[in-house]
Amino acid sequence: MKRAEFRFADRIRVRWAEIDAQKIVFNGHYLTYIDTAVGAYWRALAMPYQETMQYLGGDLYVRKATLEYEGSAHYDDVLDVGIRTGRIGTSSMVIHAGIFRAEELLVSGELVYVFADPATQTSKPVPQELRDVLQAFEAGKPMVDVRVGSWSELGKEASAIRTAVFVQEQKIPAEMEWDSADETCVHAVAVNHFGMPLATGRLLEHVPGVAKIGRMAVAKSMRGSRVGRSVLEALMQVARTQGQHEVVLHAQTSAAPFYSRSGFVQRGPVFEEAGIPHVEMVRAL
Repeated sequence: MKRAEFRFADRIRVRWAEIDAQKIVFNGHYLTYIDTAVGAYWRALAMPYQETMQYLGGDLYVRKATLEYEGSAHYDDVLDVGIRTGRIGTSSMVIHAGIFRAEELLVSGELVYVFADPATQTSKPVPQELRDVLQAFEAGKPMVDVRVGSWSELGKEASAIRTAVFVQEQKIPAEMEWDSADETCVHAVAVNHFGMPLATGRLLEHVPGVAKIGRMAVAKSMRGSRVGRSVLEALMQVARTQGQHEVVLHAQTSAAPFYSRSGFVQRGPVFEEAGIPHVEMVRAL
């Protein structure tokens, strides 16, 4: 088993609490590392786990977990936990895992999951839609489709995400969230293979030659994936097509590093919008 065999890997740093009396990671923690990485794997598939399983009418239960120990990790080691889908049977599927320190394999693992009815925990056939997503990811195919259009075309999906993020999660009054600009903006919505909306944003002309991106929102379970970046890039491409030479946005200070990674730079001091600290950020196109 080699690191290069895994398209996806979750990076962790070994904590002091995970070290045993032998001054190495206690053997049971490796299964926790793998289980945590599996959760990140679902995120990489643009698959909000609970919503997806509800949509598919079942859930995945671990039938067997096997670990083989090749070496030991120590305090403060940085580890990559590789996850990939192996064989998919009628009602079960195999997940392969490898825990690496750089290129050195420390632990290999195999998890056998059974797709089952959550009410009775009796097995069911693995849905074809789930098979398709898993196989598409391992084949290197994109996991989201970014749709660009008007409010009449995308308003239902965009409003669902914005309501969940801004109104329900961040407690912004609903009357502050909706404005007349929605009707004239270009909107972008990222959806997964199941058609679930995961992220949104909008773009309008700020002043001649300058576009403004706003209302960027990503479903909570998808943060840390690239779904927000895909929406941002789609909106910037619209701005280029329009002939704009600069993009400006008002970023919540907690999200400023996200925009910095996409080439935006801060301009001016911190200010408040809807009671939340923001900063203006700009990028040339």
